[in-house]
Order: sequence, then structure tokens, then C-alpha cells
Amino acid sequence: MNDKRKALVDELVYKGYIKSQKVKKAMLKIPREQFMPPDSINQAYDDRPVHIGKGQTISAPHMVAIIAEKLDLKEGMNLLEIGTGQGYNAAVIAEVMGKKGHIYTMERIPELAAKARENLKKTGYSDIVTVIEGDGTCGYPEKAPYDRIYGTASAPKIPEPLKEQLKIGGKLIIPLGSEYSQDLISMVKVAEDEYQTQKLGGVIFVPMIGKHGWPEN
Repeated sequence: MNDKRKALVDELVYKGYIKSQKVKKAMLKIPREQFMPPDSINQAYDDRPVHIGKGQTISAPHMVAIIAEKLDLKEGMNLLEIGTGQGYNAAVIAEVMGKKGHIYTMERIPELAAKARENLKKTGYSDIVTVIEGDGTCGYPEKAPYDRIYGTASAPKIPEPLKEQLKIGGKLIIPLGSEYSQDLISMVKVAEDEYQTQKLGGVIFVPMIGKHGWPEN
């Protein structure tokens, strides 16, 4: 195992970001360097976001851990991810969830979608993670409803299609706020058109661009 990866995971456990054995094992297993541009591989186990091109980033490992823990994943779930990037977050979530479920992940930038497919295939997750090129703010109605939906980019408000595509009893996690300051929000759909939300803390993510998110500049 990569020594830097183990040291990072130990640090995330110590700081309380990683709480469960499932998330710990997943983050020990997934090679973050396989999901990064070649010129950034030496930063793979720094706990910070790294630019991956096209104005996008790979999330800081502690944020990946927070989302993986807060999703409360169970084997066999049907998931939707908004913002694939180069596939790291989806790979971690897939490993935590196990082989029986499926993740549909939306990426609006063709080059990143193609790279994510390549990375997920190389690391053995292409059978349970499907990369869809398109506007993630519209969700992916073809495979709805979802047990869990999460965003790796921030929106001004929760896109209505994502609320509609969430199962009753399902959970959605998404950063909401302005361009420079957001809260990570957890929302549970308790009944049709009835939701319970809570704030999980301040975060900063790249904007979620699309019909139900931020306009493209």
C-alpha cells in the first residue's frame, strides 16, 4: 500500500472525518493518483482540492470522506452523482457501497467524462459506475428514483429535478450558497413534497452549472 495514502487516511481518522471501517477501507484502497492529471500526482495525498483542468477540481480527501460517511450507504443502492470530475469520488462511494448497487454520475464537460470512464475502467469500477455526459442539474430521470443523490459542485438552491428523482426515504447531499461561500446540506425526502434538511458545515466547491444551477459565464 502507498505509505502516503495510509498516512493521509490515518490523519483523516484522527481528525474525525473518517468514522466507519467501510469508509476507511475504501479510502485506503482507492489510488487517488490514478484520478489526477500527470503533473499533479505528487499532490495526490495532500488533503486539499487539486485542479484537474477546465476550471474543475478533485475534492479534498476530507470532503470525500465527509460525503461518504454522511450518505449512510448500504449495499444495493441506486445512486446519482452530480459532477464526476475524473471519477475519484464515485470510485470511493462505489467501494463503500459494494458491488451490488450502481452509481450514475453526470459530467457536463466531455473531456472530463471521457477521462473518468478511462480511470474507472483502469481501477475496476466501470461495471458499477456509469458516466453520463450531460447537465447534472436536470438529474438522470432514466434511472430514477434514487436512494441517494449527491453533488460535488455547489448550487444556488437544490435543483427541483433532483428532489423529484429522489425516493421517499432517500437522502440528498449538496453544497448550497454563493460562489465563494456555501453550506453542505443534507436533505431527506420524508414524503412526496415534504423534506427535512440540515446543515453539515461550511464548504467551498466549484459552481454547479446548468439549467437548474448557475448560468455558464
